[in-house]
Amino acid sequence: MKSFESLGLSKGLVESVQQIGFEIPTPIQEKAIPVLLKGNRDFVGLAQTGTGKTAAFGLPLLELIDEESRHTQALILAPTRELGLQIASDLENFTEKFKPFNIVAVYGGSSISEQIRKVKRGAQIIVATPGRLIDLVDRKAINLGTIQYVVLDEADEMLNMGFKEDLDKILSFTPDAKNTWLFSATMPREVKAIMKNYMTDPYELTIGEQNVGNINIEHHYVMVQERDKYLALKRILDDNPEIFGLIFCRTRIDTQKIAEMLMKDGYNADALHGDLTQQQRDRVMLKFRNRALQILVATDVAARGIDVEDITHVIHMNLPDEMEFYTHRSGRTARAGKRGISIAMISRKELGRVKQLEKTLKSPFKRMMVPTGSEVCQKQLLALMHKVREVKVNEDEIGEFLPAVYEELKDITKQDLIKRFASIEFNRFLDYYRNAPDLNVDERRSGSADNDRYVTGTRFFINLGKMDGLDTGGMLGFIEDVSGLSRNSIGKLELKGAYSFFEIEKDKTDLLMNEFKGVEYKGRQVRIEVTERKTPGSRGDSSKRDFHRGRSSGNSYKASKTSGFKRKRY
Repeated sequence: MKSFESLGLSKGLVESVQQIGFEIPTPIQEKAIPVLLKGNRDFVGLAQTGTGKTAAFGLPLLELIDEESRHTQALILAPTRELGLQIASDLENFTEKFKPFNIVAVYGGSSISEQIRKVKRGAQIIVATPGRLIDLVDRKAINLGTIQYVVLDEADEMLNMGFKEDLDKILSFTPDAKNTWLFSATMPREVKAIMKNYMTDPYELTIGEQNVGNINIEHHYVMVQERDKYLALKRILDDNPEIFGLIFCRTRIDTQKIAEMLMKDGYNADALHGDLTQQQRDRVMLKFRNRALQILVATDVAARGIDVEDITHVIHMNLPDEMEFYTHRSGRTARAGKRGISIAMISRKELGRVKQLEKTLKSPFKRMMVPTGSEVCQKQLLALMHKVREVKVNEDEIGEFLPAVYEELKDITKQDLIKRFASIEFNRFLDYYRNAPDLNVDERRSGSADNDRYVTGTRFFINLGKMDGLDTGGMLGFIEDVSGLSRNSIGKLELKGAYSFFEIEKDKTDLLMNEFKGVEYKGRQVRIEVTERKTPGSRGDSSKRDFHRGRSSGNSYKASKTSGFKRKRY
């Protein structure tokens, strides 16, 4: 097994990483650093999140930068403010015993004038989010013409967040002779397009197989009815008293709702979604990083780039529509070689999707039963006893109060004292879970409960489709965010080129028509109409002939109503 010294790094860099606590390089560091130190070719590194990619590109980059030159020599692009700040902080730590560099992070939600001042002092390395960097380029505050190295970190996440046009624009301002280093957890076609358009004969390194999940993550699923998901979530949390976890929801509405319900029920939780101001987001993330929060409920977009150590569990209230999203979600745990648990909450009809994920990730998914009330009570009682055993007693400060305590308890035996003490905390769980029902769904039962049914009802035409950049998940999320309906209320969706069809429960028809009034998508008026369902024997889709016979809402949706459809710049 190699050491950092054997990879060709300078003594100062080796001492810096050892001071941080790094002793042995991870597989991607071991294989990437010697290649990147040569500084003579493009590079593509494919590895799961949490495998040490920042040091893999950061250490050789610091070796290659000329500390005497005040020109900007390296540009690192990251999808979110949080990841950008983390990278900048790591680079500064790497240089502790090496050379002094001016490393500047630029990102949205903070003073642009202050960032411009820092850049003009001579930023040798700039760590940036795409949106803020373009703002600075447009203001002519940054000269990318001197760039020698461009690093695209979490490239798949940047493209998933809608930064393709920004990346194209940024790369067009950089010299052709630069080296481009691309790091990604997955390799969708959009990342391959970046490689084809902007890289020349890159050195390709894959750690593990493509699309194979982190082997340190245990993948589980629980099968419950839609209406029981929140109750099942509470049991899982109660069954894991020491949990430090992330809960993922599809929409900002669900995220806020789940977080508020958890807080109301006494859990140490908060929400992270696109409707928060940057100040609110920073406050929530600081609490989570410092473990002042035990549970963070988040949307996929808001959680991009979260790099928090020791997350024990990732819980999916809904399976994401894209496999890459599941990879990124579950990759928030089991970082830096540690172990973690990913739990997907599904209905019976989603079991096929779990099997598909299992096949794609080449990692087994085990069914986990929702714990019974009795099991939760036992786990909580044992956790309390463990705390009692491990608590530190401050003999000096508590000593003067003990005589009165002993006097109060003198008539109680040791056994009775233990019982009474345990009951203080135990009784509330016992009361809550007394006669608690079994929430698990029978996997083999052919019938389905009302919440597992396939929705049929009113069929709508909508003048949005694939040409608007929407996939199935995007369209469903759009309908959810505009209408406030849950995914369970939306039935069959047919995504076409310039238009689509979807079904909702009949009793939600008027609600949908009202919510879509005054709605716009990317500056274009959105129109929905009730249309007829295609019937057997008809020639083609009858709904195409009925666009103007249904009730039109004459709508126009403001895209900022949902973070999923208006790309936010961090």
